[in-house]
Amino acid sequence: MSQQQWNAVDDYFNSLLVPSDEALEAALRDSEAAGLPRINVTPTQGRLLQLLAQIQNSRRILEIGTLGGYSTIWLGRALPADGRLISLEANASYADIARVNLARAGLAERTEVRVGPALDSLAQLAAEDTEPFDLVFIDADKDNNPHYLERVLGLTRPGSLIVGDNVVRHGDVADADSADPSIRGIRRFLELIAEHPKLTATAVQTVGAKGYDGFSLARVTG
Repeated sequence: MSQQQWNAVDDYFNSLLVPSDEALEAALRDSEAAGLPRINVTPTQGRLLQLLAQIQNSRRILEIGTLGGYSTIWLGRALPADGRLISLEANASYADIARVNLARAGLAERTEVRVGPALDSLAQLAAEDTEPFDLVFIDADKDNNPHYLERVLGLTRPGSLIVGDNVVRHGDVADADSADPSIRGIRRFLELIAEHPKLTATAVQTVGAKGYDGFSLARVTG
C-alpha cells in the first residue's frame, strides 16, 4: 500500500459519505490562506467526531486545540440547540480565524473559543465549577497530553468520552527509547489512561490522507 492509494480511498469515502459542504470548505480555504498549518482532521475523521458526539448525546463538548475551527464545526453540529462547545486555542490569530469560520457555519451562539495556554484555560474552567463535559477532544501539543488528561478528568462525569488524536505518529509511539517530547508525552498519556481505575480505553491505528497515525478513545466509568 502507498500514500497514493490511501489518498484515493479517502477521496472515495469522502465522495460517497461526506457530501460537499461550503462552510467546512471555506474554513479550510481561509485557514490555508492565513498560513495555518495543514494539520486539521480529514473530512471522514470530522464525521467520526460528529458521530461520536451524537452517540454520546453530547450537550457539552470541550476541545483542546482549535486551529481554524474545522473540527470545531464538525463537533458543534452534533450539539442540540441548547448545547455548548468550548474550544481552547493558544494562538490568538488562529482563534480569530476560527471564530469567523464558526460564525459562518451558524455556530457562533453555541461555541466559545478561549485564548491562552490550554492548561491555564483548563484551570479556569475548574475554578468556574463548570458543568461536566460529555465529550473531550484532545488535539494540541502532544508533550502536554498527560497534563491535559489529568485536568480534563476533573471536568468530566461517568460516561464521558475522551478522544486523543495523533497518538501513533507514523508508528513512533512504539519506540520506548524515543527522546521526542511529543512521543514521550503520548506514551505517558496512554500509560496514565491504562493505569487509571476509572477509565476504559482503546487505541486505533489509521491510514489515509494524513498518512499513518491513529487515535485513542477513553470512557470515564466512575
